Amino acid sequence: MLNLKSKVALVTGASRGIGKSIATVLANAGAHVVCVSRNESDVQAVADSLPSASAAACDVSSSEEFTDLINLVVKEYGQMDILVNNAGITRDGLIMRMKDDDWNMVLDTNLKGAFNGIKAVTRTMMKQKSGRIINISSVVGLTGNAGQANYAASKAGLIGLTKSTAKELSSRGITVNCIAPGYISTDMTAELSDAVKEDLKNQIPLGRIGNPEDIAHMALFLASDKSGYITGQTIAVDGGIVMT
Repeated sequence: MLNLKSKVALVTGASRGIGKSIATVLANAGAHVVCVSRNESDVQAVADSLPSASAAACDVSSSEEFTDLINLVVKEYGQMDILVNNAGITRDGLIMRMKDDDWNMVLDTNLKGAFNGIKAVTRTMMKQKSGRIINISSVVGLTGNAGQANYAASKAGLIGLTKSTAKELSSRGITVNCIAPGYISTDMTAELSDAVKEDLKNQIPLGRIGNPEDIAHMALFLASDKSGYITGQTIAVDGGIVMT
């Protein structure tokens, strides 16, 4: 079993779905996990259910809030080992009708939020000469998707951000990698009709929609010492739907 004993991890968007699953898997591997959401009450129940975890509120689109949170974590635990930038939102619509606010909100949360987190942990991780940064992108960031120009742009941007920061931080023993989930069974996909879900399954070579745990186990590997020679990579966990 991959061991994260004595590690401190922070997972954004940890109240449900992929983020909740990642927080659970990291905590069960021995890490203390700071579970983050816009509202602390949303993640307190998640933190309470884990072996070693705490809950915190943060608007990741605010550089000041994210920096203050990281500083509090480092002050309390003396280290910051693993950052998982998972927080994300959608505001779908055709680009000719997309409102500026819908574009800005998605980019601010999905892309700027990850930038804020990376910037906030960099100084501490550089001093430690170790760290794991994991960004949760999407296969939509690789392929694009009609009606999701804002979401696709934010997730493609995460891939570029991952590569750039991996090059900047690698000399200090910090790895930066990206996971691109395919179609995963979450609250977002639960809204799809049965016919749409069946059509999606037919497009996936492995013949099933993924589970949040499929993403969480990849995050655990990338957070562990076993992934020490992997950086700047985007790993699609998608049942084979995108093959490059």
